[in-house]
Amino acid sequence: MTTVEGYKLGKLLIEGKTKQVYELPSHPGHCLILSKDRITAGDGARAHDLAGKAEISNTTNGLIFQILNAAGLNTAYVKPAGPKAFIAKNCTMVPIEWVTRRLATGSFLKRNPGVPEGYRFSPPKQETFFKDDANHDPQWSDEQIISAKFNFNGLLIGQDEVDIMKKTTVLVFEILERAWATKNCALIDMKIEFGVDQQGNIVLADIIDSDSWRLWPAGDKRLMVDKDVYRKLVTVTDESLDTVKRNYIWTSEQLKDIVPKNDHLVVILMGSASDKAHCEKIADYCKTFGLNTELRVTSAHKAPEETLRVMREYESVMSNLVFIAVAGRSNGLGPVLSGSTTYPVINCPPVKAENMQVDVWSSLNVPSGLGCPTVMYPEAAALHAAQILGLHNYMIWAKLRTKQMHNFITLKKGDQEVRGVRNA
Repeated sequence: MTTVEGYKLGKLLIEGKTKQVYELPSHPGHCLILSKDRITAGDGARAHDLAGKAEISNTTNGLIFQILNAAGLNTAYVKPAGPKAFIAKNCTMVPIEWVTRRLATGSFLKRNPGVPEGYRFSPPKQETFFKDDANHDPQWSDEQIISAKFNFNGLLIGQDEVDIMKKTTVLVFEILERAWATKNCALIDMKIEFGVDQQGNIVLADIIDSDSWRLWPAGDKRLMVDKDVYRKLVTVTDESLDTVKRNYIWTSEQLKDIVPKNDHLVVILMGSASDKAHCEKIADYCKTFGLNTELRVTSAHKAPEETLRVMREYESVMSNLVFIAVAGRSNGLGPVLSGSTTYPVINCPPVKAENMQVDVWSSLNVPSGLGCPTVMYPEAAALHAAQILGLHNYMIWAKLRTKQMHNFITLKKGDQEVRGVRNA
């Protein structure tokens, strides 16, 4: 094979049980990952050809990484390259499987006798396993990973890097857990892998498909649609392999419309057009969380009937709706909205330093029976709106959690830069 979908292949970088990774000479820093029509279990002890699996796996993987990339995670996935392959950043893989579990089942029960099947981990339990087929992928501790002194593309894997990968592992699980919940499917556990790209960045890599997780529709183990069906076969027949394939196809089909509808709106109302710059900042922060926004000018003091008409206009067409009221000096806008709608209202007054204590008081000291909180900064208003809408939209929730993850990574890197004893 010399080309795939017009991509000229270079040397074979690595070949696994279910995939091949090729260099792409015309795309420096990238590689092509080609799936095989092959299914395996037990570190390759059980293996069978499964016609069509490569295409199913590639489709599933692409849809999963579409979710994770949209959430803002750092991944190696770039784009599909035909039905059986995709383009990815060329990484050096960290030889660790990162496993997250919501319920106790499978190998966890064998390693932890006395724990009943179905025991719920909250928060999810995270485990690590060294990739070593000959020794059946032994479980490793943080200390073992750090002591191995892995160094890939100039990045030494120490405690900070382990912490980042562990937190990212749980984040990936929780995002996909919420995604599958919209299909009434319980994500029980899953494994992922990381690589280090050529710039020394840790990225989520490899393939995530039905070989990567346990998935129980309606939370019922008897309805499992993952590789456990294949693992548990006493005798492998053509008929049983067809069942496995149908399960994989079903899973892939479920993912095609799993991204939430874009059916929400944040309406930013300002008491005066002079507050537009403040409102634009709110809108810009909203955009980072994938929030739709619209700006309007209306005054509860000068045009109360028009203010209520504008509010009713949105209430009549939207069900996922948040109002942000921007009014300084005497803020009647937020309280009037809050007293007239059942939708959330957030005050974000454009106060100035010289009269902050006076102007903000009208937003804070609202009459009883009103529930409009007040925040001082545009970013905080956007965050609060995202937290509200994220209750029913897992993608918005995922972007919030990813932002927290990036904050964690930024702090880790900042600490690395200043760390070290400075002798007197």
